[in-house]
Amino acid sequence: MNIKFNKIEKSRVGDIDFDNIPFGKIFTDHMFVADYADGKWSNYEICPVHKLEIHPGNLAWHYGQAIFEGMKASVTKDRVPMLFRPEMHAKRINASARRMCMPEFPEKDFVEAIHTLVHLEQNWIPPHKGSALYIRPFMIAMDEAIGVRASDTYKFIVFTMPVGPYYSQPVKLFAQDTYVRAVVGGVGEAKTAGNYAASLYPATMARKEGYDQVMWLDGIHKKYIQEVGTMNIFFVINNEVITPNLDGAILAGITRDSVLHILRDRGYNVSERQITIDEVMEAGKNGSLTEVFGTGTAAVIAQVDRIKYKENEIFLSDDQWNISTMLKNFVNELRDGSLEDLYGWTVPAENVWNI
Repeated sequence: MNIKFNKIEKSRVGDIDFDNIPFGKIFTDHMFVADYADGKWSNYEICPVHKLEIHPGNLAWHYGQAIFEGMKASVTKDRVPMLFRPEMHAKRINASARRMCMPEFPEKDFVEAIHTLVHLEQNWIPPHKGSALYIRPFMIAMDEAIGVRASDTYKFIVFTMPVGPYYSQPVKLFAQDTYVRAVVGGVGEAKTAGNYAASLYPATMARKEGYDQVMWLDGIHKKYIQEVGTMNIFFVINNEVITPNLDGAILAGITRDSVLHILRDRGYNVSERQITIDEVMEAGKNGSLTEVFGTGTAAVIAQVDRIKYKENEIFLSDDQWNISTMLKNFVNELRDGSLEDLYGWTVPAENVWNI
């Protein structure tokens, strides 16, 4: 494989205050870029992060062919850079690509690009607990034409960013029954930009009322819980851990899948099933709801302390957050190497392409 490497003259990493990192605003030195044309991917390059020159008629601007992934790299106490289940992200971005009528990116090349880029940028990984190097692979259409159709050309890019915790406090959720995120048969299970654009207005409304995120209900009955804006969602009711089943309208979270494995291996009663907002609110009122938490790459495990639905509101006490606290510690310790990984999920980032 022919990989072009254009290295910066001097890294900016020495200018970064790792004690004060805003989420999503600081970029590392390099990115990976590839182009798709004539039915194949080519022009693989790791180069300095730079702005793109894109035509105003670019199909992605007008018809929304844009998909992405979210990943994280952490470091062990010996400063070994570690990836978490990169092959699952390779599979998921290709599932998104298929749904959005975009070309799949070779899984082997995806994983090797992530390995090589993270190995190169490992000095950017913050040393603090809960912090990480956020990895953003994405793909956009590149044809310069107006007309509703799939593009023939695409660009695939991976860039990285040092980040602190996504949520530093428990999360407050607003159950939305006016607007919907996705319906079965739509693109809810794809990690496509349009899903997030559609969520912005309801999320802004929720924040104005003092809530952090929207908890989405299904688009038909508007009673079955789907997910939260930034994560999948779990409920602990009468010692049963419940998460909405994947029905085609819910993103198949990789942290969600990991949590399900951990819980089942530890003997918890776990259900993937439909759950209504009425069931959750009633359980919150009668005391049988003890924990609510979200799972996601950015959030990892985010504990919830308030849920509002219509005129009703329930509160959750942190003295009962046993399962979510165990999971949060478990996943973070897997990522930083302080816990033996019996699942084989964590792998050291290596310079696969010898750049």
